[in-house]
Amino acid sequence: MTDKKDILTSKKALMLSIDNVYEMYVRMLALISEITEFTAVDTIERANKHFPTEEDLHPNEKLLHNKFIVLLQKNPEYQSAINKYQVNWHADPDFIRTIYNKLKTTPEYTAYLADADDSLEGSKEIIKFIFRKIILKSQNIIQAFEDKFINWPVDKEVMQGMVAKTIKNFVSEDPFKNKLTPISADWKEDSKFVEDLFVYTLKNNNEYQGLIAERTKNWESERIALMDTILMKMAICELMNFPSIPVKVTINEYLDLSKDYSTPKSNSFINGILDKILGDLKRTNSIKKLGRGLIEE
Repeated sequence: MTDKKDILTSKKALMLSIDNVYEMYVRMLALISEITEFTAVDTIERANKHFPTEEDLHPNEKLLHNKFIVLLQKNPEYQSAINKYQVNWHADPDFIRTIYNKLKTTPEYTAYLADADDSLEGSKEIIKFIFRKIILKSQNIIQAFEDKFINWPVDKEVMQGMVAKTIKNFVSEDPFKNKLTPISADWKEDSKFVEDLFVYTLKNNNEYQGLIAERTKNWESERIALMDTILMKMAICELMNFPSIPVKVTINEYLDLSKDYSTPKSNSFINGILDKILGDLKRTNSIKKLGRGLIEE
């Protein structure tokens, strides 16, 4: 049994780590926006050259008025999130300048400026290019996010998917009708599931460890990856405490997680051990499911 105070502290840390993913997403959107806004700074700097060219005096500011970015900046959800996380990329103008100057040298940016298409869908292409080919390829940017978010290596893929979905889903020219991408489709329900799974797993840690130990007697404990043990405990917890989730769904979920977060051999190992534990739980009538077909024979 884990101490109640420790559980509450750990649960708080878990939910904060999930919120950090959303903050990472908001900061990335803000960075993209900031890069486009640097067009105005670049315009002033070029006009103030000692010997400005005609192009310096009359630069193409198409990026400054990019429709996707304009709609994003006016979006109430985005504005609220910027305030909540106190996002401010203005503190390091040289950082933004370096990124913007790299963008200016690309043929994609030149083609964007020359293209007469000023539609919302057309405006998204250069934003996707900036995100995928400029930002995510920049070691300086990656370092900045790693310094801010300790779980960047794991969470970055989720953040990338959220940004991509946001770009795709902004289809209305009314900023109030577009929505930012939530952590999940129903976070109110899903957050309860996350908290319950976390708390039940910790509270029953010794029991679940016993079930695993009984079925891994022929394995030296140091040979079993820690992540494999954690995943199996979570799977056992879900099997025993969430009556609406089918057994097959639970098993497949954790096998998939093992492919991403554990060793190459973990998938087959976890599958074999969970199959035996599942049999044990059925024999002791420890799995209660609501509805027909949720427990496979």
